Amino acid sequence: MNVKTQTDAAPGSGDVCAAASDGAGDVAAPKAPAEEQPESLGSFAFFLFKLVFVVLIFRSLVFSPFSIPSESMLPHLWNGDYLLAAKWPYGYSDNSMPFGAPIVPGRVLASPPKPGDVTIFKHPIDGTDYIKRVIALPGDSVAMVDGQIVLNGETVPKVQIEDFVIPVSGNTSCAWGAEVRTDTDGQDVCVYSRFRETLPNGVSYDVLDFGLTGADNMDAVIVPEGRMFVMGDNRDNSQDSRFPASAGGGVGLVPQDNLVGRATILMWSTDGGSDWIKPWTWFSAARWNRLGKTL
Repeated sequence: MNVKTQTDAAPGSGDVCAAASDGAGDVAAPKAPAEEQPESLGSFAFFLFKLVFVVLIFRSLVFSPFSIPSESMLPHLWNGDYLLAAKWPYGYSDNSMPFGAPIVPGRVLASPPKPGDVTIFKHPIDGTDYIKRVIALPGDSVAMVDGQIVLNGETVPKVQIEDFVIPVSGNTSCAWGAEVRTDTDGQDVCVYSRFRETLPNGVSYDVLDFGLTGADNMDAVIVPEGRMFVMGDNRDNSQDSRFPASAGGGVGLVPQDNLVGRATILMWSTDGGSDWIKPWTWFSAARWNRLGKTL
């Protein structure tokens, strides 16, 4: 870099630029700028640290991804769905932190779920992530009579609508309550009886019902403070609050402190026909019509 300075000179010579000379009065050529130094390993590591920190904050406070590994929430959620759960609606606790990190004292900014919410929570016994629909909250009386919910003494309306049809795939097999058919494209499909249920607060959703089973009748229970009664939409294929809490089984009356988040939107869905070493199958196995579905 050339620097312009003032120097002492003979009278009358005026101001000149001080510069290196080759002895013959020629001014040397400007120096080339220094080459940029390659990024150091330390700065790259710091970038990765910041990236991981941002991702953890996002997963802790905003949204977190979850996958659906079973058919207990059919017809609403399918095995092979991948969704985002909003973390802020119910507040924050150790249960809602990534990997259950014990960094939150108790449950902060807590808000109760609403009847009809599809919630993700930790199983009260084994800590596994479960997803079910909230049916009743503290103070509510809930019972089952011949497959219908009785909430605070009133039978929840349940109306049969058009059948639910889902293609057989690597992620979908027909349960005992399904009729197996072949559609016009030669694809085997499972056909289930579907019903529309409407809670007292006006929330409506579809459920599957295979017929009367042992879990279709249950004596009334009062939901205690801080708990919630949850059910799967696939009523005869769901371990939920109708069953006592046990590892890998029912969940009983779930503590609201176990809440992780509220299911909000599907970001991906696959029928199970993809192979990781064959990238083109990732697209052929995708259920494109389910992407972006709000929950």
